[in-house]
Amino acid sequence: MGTDSAPEAELEGAIQAARAGYAEVLLVGPQDRLSRELVQRKAQGLPIEIIHASKAVSMGDKATKVLRQRRDYSICVTASLVHEGKADGMISAGNTGAVMAFTKHELGALEGVDRPAIAQVFPTSKGTAAVLLDVGANVDCKPHHLVEFAVMGETYYRVIFGVERPRVGLLSIGQEEHKGNELTREALPLLKQLPLNYIGNVEGRDLYNGRVEVIVCDGFIGNVALKISEGLIEAVSSLLREAFTSTLSSKVGYMLARKALQGFKKRVDYSEYGGAPLLGVKGVCIICHGGSNPTAIKNAIRVAAEFSDGKVNEKIERDLAAASLGNPKGIESSGH
Repeated sequence: MGTDSAPEAELEGAIQAARAGYAEVLLVGPQDRLSRELVQRKAQGLPIEIIHASKAVSMGDKATKVLRQRRDYSICVTASLVHEGKADGMISAGNTGAVMAFTKHELGALEGVDRPAIAQVFPTSKGTAAVLLDVGANVDCKPHHLVEFAVMGETYYRVIFGVERPRVGLLSIGQEEHKGNELTREALPLLKQLPLNYIGNVEGRDLYNGRVEVIVCDGFIGNVALKISEGLIEAVSSLLREAFTSTLSSKVGYMLARKALQGFKKRVDYSEYGGAPLLGVKGVCIICHGGSNPTAIKNAIRVAAEFSDGKVNEKIERDLAAASLGNPKGIESSGH
């Protein structure tokens, strides 16, 4: 019940995912309404079950208020299904703060994780993908949090994208080690000690040029980068459309331009990646954009299934333990 067009996008995405065989889907929301919608879409016989929840969290609701009322809200019911083992993962395009609050409260953090982080996938000019984390879960971070993000992001990328040794970089204002703020300068020596393919500092341009697969930063910087990227993609798409339609008069030229625009949009479209996983919690949680379309929901279900089948959480706990054991000088931790 979280998208701007809820529940239409969720219903259509779930139906597409079920038909593709990605997973069995539990739809959480008002049972009568969802049942009618499924019948209208002729989705009977698909592996889709409805779990009733009478309320939905709005974008204006405070997470603390929703946590107090708990059981009536669809986000809480969804997190409880994962906590109780009735679902392998949860997906929401609703209030991000409430999703994180419920997920952390219901599921808890993995062993060795102090701060779960949101990992966002970006397309690169080389046709590969880059993962940036954190993009908003933790606006204030300490050096050891970036160490956790690096390990979690590397594990996630290795399992989901099948790259054996993904390159890991620390987002800064220059590649030189002395550049950056206090956080990046203190985190850098800790990251260098990790048994990862760590390549050092990277700059904002490296998010899109394919130089690195995993980029680590605090949630404040990451969220700013994410929102700037979304705005830039929308602006570039609009400018290209205007340029083509104003200068191409022939029908053939316009058709070629439209095909090029569609190809560009597909390469930078967030819906192709589904959503952003909240790494570091016990269970699978995929956070989707509020404007998600059915394709984004379908792909979020696919990613959640791949995350669960790939046992990403088990590997994160193992890799965090190995990173700690391989660091004789000790990495600052929260005692987990």
